[in-house]
Amino acid sequence: MSTPDPGAVPAATAPPVRTAPPSPPPGCPMHAGAAPGGAAPLYGAAVAEDPHGLYAALRERHGPVAPIELEPGVEAWLVLGYPELLELTRQEQLFSKDSRRWRVPAEGRLSPESRLLPMTSWRPTLLNLDGAEHQRLRAAVAGTLARIDQRRLRETTEAAADSLIDDWGPDGTADLIAQYARRLPLLVFTQLLGLPAEAGPRMIELISHFVDSSEESVRAGAEFQATLTELVRSRRAEPGPDLTSWLLAHPAALTDEEAVHHLVVILVAGNETTINWTGNTLRLLLTDRRFRATLSGGRLTVADALEEVLWRDPPTQNFPGRWATGDTVLGGQYITEGDMLVLGLAAANADPAAQGAAPDSGSTLRDGTGLAGNRAHLAWGAGKHVCPAQEPARLIVETAVETLLHRLPDLQLAVPVHELAWRPSPWSRALVSLPVLYSAFTPPRPAAPERPVWTPPSAAPTSSAPSPSTPSDATSTARTPGSGRPGPRSWWNSLAGWWSGR
Repeated sequence: MSTPDPGAVPAATAPPVRTAPPSPPPGCPMHAGAAPGGAAPLYGAAVAEDPHGLYAALRERHGPVAPIELEPGVEAWLVLGYPELLELTRQEQLFSKDSRRWRVPAEGRLSPESRLLPMTSWRPTLLNLDGAEHQRLRAAVAGTLARIDQRRLRETTEAAADSLIDDWGPDGTADLIAQYARRLPLLVFTQLLGLPAEAGPRMIELISHFVDSSEESVRAGAEFQATLTELVRSRRAEPGPDLTSWLLAHPAALTDEEAVHHLVVILVAGNETTINWTGNTLRLLLTDRRFRATLSGGRLTVADALEEVLWRDPPTQNFPGRWATGDTVLGGQYITEGDMLVLGLAAANADPAAQGAAPDSGSTLRDGTGLAGNRAHLAWGAGKHVCPAQEPARLIVETAVETLLHRLPDLQLAVPVHELAWRPSPWSRALVSLPVLYSAFTPPRPAAPERPVWTPPSAAPTSSAPSPSTPSDATSTARTPGSGRPGPRSWWNSLAGWWSGR
């Protein structure tokens, strides 16, 4: 991505950065170098294989705010405490979203090829601004997302899911990450944003590179931005009934650059989160016998499983970040102006200080009831920057999981659970693969008469008509009114087949 250099901003707009901060108190762990009690790496095997163990060890050693390294020589703070994370996100005057305040690049200690750049570089988006400018941009994104017709979104997601499942064939094997969770969102998002269908697979690959902070992250970011720049240019010239056109037409009057960067936000945050949330929920249902038994017994729903995952393995486990506007103290740690603070979303959910709101480590359903209806988790963040796309994401994931369980009710994990591997990302909590076996396969249904491809409407009408197609299977959740399953469309079938390499 053509990312701005966080240290190279005009003097009139760059926040002041202290080049020589005062010396911290003796024994400050953040600045202790290689001394005992120094920073722990938030990268590599530890964060992939056992993040919960890592967070527990950091909490025991350092308390609710722990010193970490994001890559060798690049320090930051990981906020592990539930109340401390709330304080961090609510104190905008002390902890800014503007990454230009970060002293590491200002001091010349961040390589131009750093894998952290795509996730930490400043951009003119709601993620990187405070105050009135943040509110203006957030209003544009929230207003655009609010125009999505939820009934139509469920129908679109269900049709895409059916097409992917139909394409597997009756051989009884599948990888629910590669063949389902990772493909489904882009089948939906390419329609919502007005992207050409053939852009989907490449966009997924590019997003994965810079979310995982891989060696290809900088190059992938540049290609990703170029694709979206062309989309904005074309929609500015010829608007359509899609999210890109609605974003450009919002009264907030976004520039082309602002629109491109907010499409990055929508695609990366929405797509990656949806993939991970779907995969982690399916893993829970396949590996946790108590939860699966309770679900199939009718006492809990897919929606309850979604909440359990947001508590235990949220799709974004850590999020950058906040930057200290001055010297202060948080969670008993001395924070220096320009320090970076990472939101430990998964760690805060498991904080004992949450007064029992978070699930016990290693347990699944506390007291046999789980966390049904409890949305006090911090998976969506908190404060003024809480995620504005919660409801569309929830609807897509819930529909994806419901559809799969309805079509293949006897899914079984094809490998021992300990063989499942997690991607080595400090930010995402995402499986590499989820291989399954099944015997009951519903063959593709006869093609329905050709129907026009759905495009998002200009408004979101409500409907109170009951759905005639709610599955009777006990794993089904309540449907959005009027969300009957449509016949498979040839567009979906051909796209899913092409995506599978046929």
